[in-house]
Amino acid sequence: MLELLLAEARAAGRASFANGMRATLTFLGTGTSMAVPTLGCPCAVCAAAHDPASPNRRTRPSVLVSYGGHNVVIDTGQDFHVQAVRENLRAVDAVLYTHGHADHVLGMDDLRSLSFKNSGGLPLYADDATADVIERIFEYTFRKVDRYPTSADVTLHRTATAAGTEIPLFGVTFVRVPVTHGRNTIAGYRFGDAAYLTDMSDIPDESLPLLEGLDILVLDALRREPHPSHSHLAKSVALVQKVAPKRAFFTHISHDLEHDTINASLPGHIRLAHDGLKLEFDIA
Repeated sequence: MLELLLAEARAAGRASFANGMRATLTFLGTGTSMAVPTLGCPCAVCAAAHDPASPNRRTRPSVLVSYGGHNVVIDTGQDFHVQAVRENLRAVDAVLYTHGHADHVLGMDDLRSLSFKNSGGLPLYADDATADVIERIFEYTFRKVDRYPTSADVTLHRTATAAGTEIPLFGVTFVRVPVTHGRNTIAGYRFGDAAYLTDMSDIPDESLPLLEGLDILVLDALRREPHPSHSHLAKSVALVQKVAPKRAFFTHISHDLEHDTINASLPGHIRLAHDGLKLEFDIA
């Protein structure tokens, strides 16, 4: 099974190179569940983050993948409205969810005005555990009787949890890459030559073949000290060395890491991401 996944990952990489379709990965947010500045915190990083132009200002984690005239969002946290306004995001064609924590799903209702532009409803993709959370929080959107009339026009698709599960979207296959998040296993995604692994404490062996041949690897790097459910700086650097992408960018960053200071200490191909950062890459 492992060799089959490895062969498929290599084939996907070859197809991406052959197709040559370019995509843009935009970091909508790069912060933790408490964001930066963190409320009530007097530290120097939080003080700097009060400036909207500071790379230390970090809203809740989310990314936008744009290609071929389509926009796919991964996660909609509490700051999604602010992020969409900042990026002048006027259309979303699909949303993928990694897991059901508040900082990844609570902005779903902000999709309402965008969803009305999608004929047949805006598709959302989530595994059963995450879909259950979304349906519970936004019960008024998904109820069959007496549905709130201006609820988001969305269709929730439940996805399998197996490594390598494929979600085809507008000519591109988004591949589920399971990652460990403390005691839970949640979804990361590979799309073409990029992979997005937020909120992870480790990468299971079964997922490593799905990460071969990457140009861009995005992964969690919460702080300097170890954490029970998130990767810390030194561990994330070691994971980058293990996976060996061309470029790596850290996200889900707390106020423990000052942007310029940490970047100066990292190898040249590894950087802290920041809100609004845009990266180009090949996507299958």
